[in-house]
Amino acid sequence: MNAPKTMDEQDWGLLILLSVLWGGAYFFAGVAVKELPPLTVVLVRVLLAAICLLPVFWYLGHSLPRSFSTWLPFFGMGLLNNVLPFGLIFAGQTQITVGLSSIINAMTPLFTVLIMATFQKERLTKNRVIGVLLGLIGVAVLKGYATPINGNQTFGILLCLAAAVSYGFAALWGRKFLVGVPPIKSATCQLLSSTLIIAISVCLIDKPWTIPTPSNNAVLSLIALAVLGTALAYIVFFKILVRAGPSNVMLVTLLIPITALLLGNTFLEEEIRLKEIIGAIIIGLGLLFIDGRLINRFNRN
Repeated sequence: MNAPKTMDEQDWGLLILLSVLWGGAYFFAGVAVKELPPLTVVLVRVLLAAICLLPVFWYLGHSLPRSFSTWLPFFGMGLLNNVLPFGLIFAGQTQITVGLSSIINAMTPLFTVLIMATFQKERLTKNRVIGVLLGLIGVAVLKGYATPINGNQTFGILLCLAAAVSYGFAALWGRKFLVGVPPIKSATCQLLSSTLIIAISVCLIDKPWTIPTPSNNAVLSLIALAVLGTALAYIVFFKILVRAGPSNVMLVTLLIPITALLLGNTFLEEEIRLKEIIGAIIIGLGLLFIDGRLINRFNRN
């Protein structure tokens, strides 16, 4: 088994950028699902994102796969990294808040580390386990005490947990079948594959031609979700996946709650309270353990 890769300054910069893009995606999706069915939101998200990426894809000289066997890795990634988690999260957001769904998604690194260890792709080191657990404690502190969970909330939480598991398997799939594939090709082809998969389901289940015309806010949210939270985000995602490995790229889910707090404070004038500061510190410690460099240097001394 391979040891988990350490991340350099460029990797961390890309990871922070990705957390901003995906942190905003939770907000935009939360606006859209108030007016549109979750599967329809998924379809619009992946379709518009694919349309955005195709001109860049062709400009860089790439070509689409020409056989089923060469499309198969992208269909697998599209299913695990787009269709299933997007659909599960959006459905979950009809039962729980946007903030809680993003916090639950912070469990993705834990599932990713466990899945990688189960399939013998990366060692389950003590530091990584400690780091992920610290991260989970940190996001729990960020959430604080909540009202009692009812049946609908429990269902929403389970849906978001299932999405986190799907993301973990997506990282494994990418590690196995997409190593060496340029990031723009990975992103574009998986989005095209996702569009085909979800379009069939939407036509059979949602019947979008019967849905009332959404408001301008919902339409703008869908555009931002597709362009920023999907097209650009997946270029960054695959870049980190190639550079730093699957377990490291999933650390973004630990940063998203912090990003959401900072965005809320900057643009919505939301107060940052003591529990948010404490939670951020705990998450930071967790990231240090998972990265390993500072901890290993301390142990050597």
